[in-house]
Order: sequence, then structure tokens, then C-alpha cells
Amino acid sequence: MNRIRVLICDDQALIRSSLELILGTDDSLDVVATAANGAEAVAAARALHPDVVLMDIQMPVLDGVSATAQITSEGTAKVIVLTTFDRDDYLFAALDAGASGFLLKNTEPEVLLQAVQAIAGGQALLSPEVTLRIIRRGTAPSPAAPSAAVAAAARLQIGEREQRALDALTGRELEVLIKLAGGLSNAEIAARLSVSEATVKTHLSNLLSKAGLRDRVQAVVFAYRARLIPLEEG
Repeated sequence: MNRIRVLICDDQALIRSSLELILGTDDSLDVVATAANGAEAVAAARALHPDVVLMDIQMPVLDGVSATAQITSEGTAKVIVLTTFDRDDYLFAALDAGASGFLLKNTEPEVLLQAVQAIAGGQALLSPEVTLRIIRRGTAPSPAAPSAAVAAAARLQIGEREQRALDALTGRELEVLIKLAGGLSNAEIAARLSVSEATVKTHLSNLLSKAGLRDRVQAVVFAYRARLIPLEEG
């Protein structure tokens, strides 16, 4: 089996060393390089084409948001952003830049290893802590008639293309999107809506296609911008 090739980018040497030690405990992972800033990460990604980059956000020379945008636009690697919640705007900027996931720097080693494997395997990951830090869970509107109220609230928050995508969602797809943005897994959404997990996956696939979204992470950003659920106060 091919090993998953990982690039670590953080401006703190201690963090880089710690991450390298953690990843080294998994025989399926291989740290191919480390970088002290975004510019070094971009150059290393171009040269080595790792599967996954673990990316800090706030760094000198080139920050993690800009580096993520360059790496994902060039298709040289997938990016997991490591954050300490210092800047919520950086979080969403990095999601916009194409990050496939977010983790806290105090994440348990086992979770980090699972996340790297999941992202390398084509999944997207948004830590529940990250979701709940930025977005307050709300009750989904009734599937009978959510569109008018949601469209009115969202019209000034998203562009025309996104608005058309929002209008095209069915009531059930809208419910799935709202619960997804609230931090629920497919299994949890299925339980809440009293449907099968396969049905949830179908709705998720349909709404991603209609909205032109790549994955669950982009769907959360879309829901946030559209104000489908309220922001945390304070």
C-alpha cells in the first residue's frame, strides 16, 4: 500500500517537531518535508506533490491562507489547516482558499492521524469544535416552506449564482445543509430526519452539485454566508 505523503508547515520549530513525531507513529504516513512559512510550503508542495499539507494560519513571509490558496489552485496537495481560533475570519478565508479540513492544535494524536488519512482518501473534515465555535446550532426550518424566508435573508449575503443555487434546493436538501453546517454527521442527520444514511448522502450529493460545491467544508461556508443558521453572539 502506498504511504500517505505529508508536508508540515508551521513557523514554530517545536510544533513542526511534535507533528512530525506524531505522524511518525503511523506506518502508513511519511513526512516528506517541513516548512517554516507559507512560501516554503508552496515551493515544497510544487517540488514534492505531497498528498496532504498540515498548514498553520498565522506565519511570516506568506500566511497560511495565501499558501493554501496557491497550493489548492495548483492542485499540488490537499490542505488541513491547524488553528487556535485566534482569527475566525482567517478560518473562513482558508476555507474559501480551498482547505479540505480544520483541526485544533490541541487535537488528540489519534484524531490527527485519522484526519490525515481521511483527507488523503478524498474526504473533507471540519472539526466539531471549529463548527461550534463559529456557528451556533439552530433549529432547521420546516421542510414545508423554508425557501422564501431563507432566500429573503440570504439575498444580500451571497452572489447571484449562489442565490440561484439556494433557490434550487428542495426543502429536504435545505434541511440537510443546515444540519450539516450545525456540525452533524451523516448518521446524526439521518436520525434527526428519520431517514436512512443513504438518503442523506443522496441529498448531500444533490445539494453539492446544485451549489457547485466541492465538499462538506465548502457547504458549511455556503451556509454561513447565506445566514442559514445564526452566528454565535459575542
